[in-house]
Amino acid sequence: MEPLINKIKSYVTLTSEDEIIIRTLFQKKELKKGEHLLKAGNVCRHVIFIETGLVRYYVNNDGVEETTYFNKENEFVCDNMSFLTQIPSYINIQALEDSTIWMISYDNIQRFYKEVTTGDRFGRLAIEQVFVSAASQNVSLYTDPPEVRYHKFLRNYPDVAQRIPQYYIASYVGIKPQSLSRIRKRISGKH
Repeated sequence: MEPLINKIKSYVTLTSEDEIIIRTLFQKKELKKGEHLLKAGNVCRHVIFIETGLVRYYVNNDGVEETTYFNKENEFVCDNMSFLTQIPSYINIQALEDSTIWMISYDNIQRFYKEVTTGDRFGRLAIEQVFVSAASQNVSLYTDPPEVRYHKFLRNYPDVAQRIPQYYIASYVGIKPQSLSRIRKRISGKH
């Protein structure tokens, strides 16, 4: 649980009492590669911290899976819209590797906000970061050409590009795998 505690400490100061409370609110779980943390149509009931592993977010668009986001170790995972409103999700979240995660339920996150000294501040800072990331990705999808989106992917996920199948990366960038291959050849030809 130390990576989780350290991640929270990167946002806010914690007392030893705060750490004790946090340790009671999160549950550890092991996921197998391919297992879903969330399936579309279900309500997102947990915020998840990835201790080890990698996940992708995707939507099913007329039978075609379109990857929308990735999270890796030391990051939080959640369909915030579903979690905050407790309505069914439109997205799927799937483990791309065997993963070790820590989960906190909706009720326990409310306790976290109330009982941890800086809990409310942590929640605000974390959701602000999620908002900025999502807004930036949406703008890029509509304004940047695929090669620029691929460069941004490499900049945002430099340590995981080799761990993600190319067809998921192509889907994330918004192109077909063949187009990604051409972009990668152009990039490698420049070096």
